[in-house]
Amino acid sequence: MQFGALEYIHGLWVVVGVALFLWWSWRRGRELLERFAHVEMLRRMMGQVSMRKKVWKQVLIVLGLTMVVVALMEPKWGYTWERVVRRGVDVVVAVDVSRSMLATDMKPSRLERAKRSVLDLLNIMEGDRVGLIAFAGGAYILCPLTLDYGACKMFVDELGPQLVSRGGTRIGDAIRKAITVFEGQEKKHRALILITDGEDHESEPVRAAEEAAKHGIRIFCIGIGSVEGSPIQVQDGEGRQAYLRDRSGRVVLSKLGEETLKRIAYVTGGAYVRATATGLELDILYRERIATMEQKELESSRQKRYVQRFQWPLGLAALAVIGEALIDDRRRAKAGGER
Repeated sequence: MQFGALEYIHGLWVVVGVALFLWWSWRRGRELLERFAHVEMLRRMMGQVSMRKKVWKQVLIVLGLTMVVVALMEPKWGYTWERVVRRGVDVVVAVDVSRSMLATDMKPSRLERAKRSVLDLLNIMEGDRVGLIAFAGGAYILCPLTLDYGACKMFVDELGPQLVSRGGTRIGDAIRKAITVFEGQEKKHRALILITDGEDHESEPVRAAEEAAKHGIRIFCIGIGSVEGSPIQVQDGEGRQAYLRDRSGRVVLSKLGEETLKRIAYVTGGAYVRATATGLELDILYRERIATMEQKELESSRQKRYVQRFQWPLGLAALAVIGEALIDDRRRAKAGGER
């Protein structure tokens, strides 16, 4: 029989408590009767009651309650084997870790906002496999497709410009790298989430998106940053906070490049949204677009399913209640006296 030890203990205390209450109420009733009734009158009154039947009525009450408690504990015994199938979509998340993602037009920075969005996504995903790519001047696979969301979260925490030594932003390289992550020949069940400020340095991202579309990959772009642009905070040679400057000494402004991201999403049948202060864009994209995509079988296993048996103690409880109600605790008179 399967049920928790804590539930068993709690249920046992309920039964013991009721049994003690019945015993106390019987004793208390006798004391009150002896206090207010004459002994001879009390003997005659009690002589009309069958103590054996009265005890049986109390036993049935306790038994019925016990069976109700056992039924509430949902006892299980016996089991069957069931095949459990996990279905979902293969999702690769590519995060821009170039220095332009250090701009603070999204608080605390574009990169930190992107990391928080990915972590929130992992918290709501169920059944989908997920992979992670970091890109800047090059693209690198940090986590291959996996159902282990905890492992993927550890890689998300490490996202930063230090992961990619080559500077710049090559969105096309990130898309081409994502194509290699997806497994098999099926040209569906595939989604690439691209989180970037949209700046690209001659990597032909739209052409890469067209290639991804041929592999059945739909790209969902999250544009993070402002169209007006924002300076990029870096550390100078002495470790102090400073702004990135070009060769002429002017402060570099990093602007959100939406047009490229919109074209990437369009050619693959995906979607583009601009990140806002709420940080809910990725959540909405996943629930309304990615989670509704056609799913495939990702994993199957055999699991024991224990059979619920609460009906049996519940039936015994009903019989006990009916039996208690049918027992008449008065003595039956016979021709030669009372029994």
